[in-house]
Amino acid sequence: MSHTVGVRQTQKLRTRQALLDAALGLLEHQSLSSLGLREVTRAAGVTPTAFYRHFDDTAALGVALVEEALGSLHGMIAATLAETGDSEERLDRSVELTLRHVCDQPAHFRFIAREQHGGVGPVREAIAAQLRLFAEEMAAAIAGEPQSRGWSEEDLLILGGLYVDLMVITTSALLDAGPGGEQEVARVARRRLRLINLGRLHWLDDTGGAETS
Repeated sequence: MSHTVGVRQTQKLRTRQALLDAALGLLEHQSLSSLGLREVTRAAGVTPTAFYRHFDDTAALGVALVEEALGSLHGMIAATLAETGDSEERLDRSVELTLRHVCDQPAHFRFIAREQHGGVGPVREAIAAQLRLFAEEMAAAIAGEPQSRGWSEEDLLILGGLYVDLMVITTSALLDAGPGGEQEVARVARRRLRLINLGRLHWLDDTGGAETS
């Protein structure tokens, strides 16, 4: 019995992944709002009924694509930032990790770049939620560093958001760069990162980062 259940579960996961892969291929040429359920099931080689065993609609499928790409990325970045060692070196490694992840999954990130401000509300919200979680993880990772002593939670979250914004900008630049342009994108990303870090070191100077009237 357990063997049969295991086989069924494996087949279920395969069907779900086939639907995600088929949708991603179709989304290279159209937006999610124009994607039809029957297009996806035909491309995946399954029936429309099978689709509903995994997703309520194409919006739910789009949310799963967001989680597939960004969920794994921000987990890896958080782990990198939690490592010991020089802060700037860890941030450099996070840039390299982002670039590698985008290069490995370009279709996912083209989808995210297009749908971040697209017409499907649940997908926009899923992207925003993942980026917000990413910023919170970044803030938590840098909170314990000596350079962050005296910082408020709000300021740490703002700094985490700046790093995430840089990641988004870098991802978009990488998608537009084409073959051979990755190194220039990485160079510019590191310079932007160092500018942020320089400002971070002096944030508490004089005003202590407090608002002035």
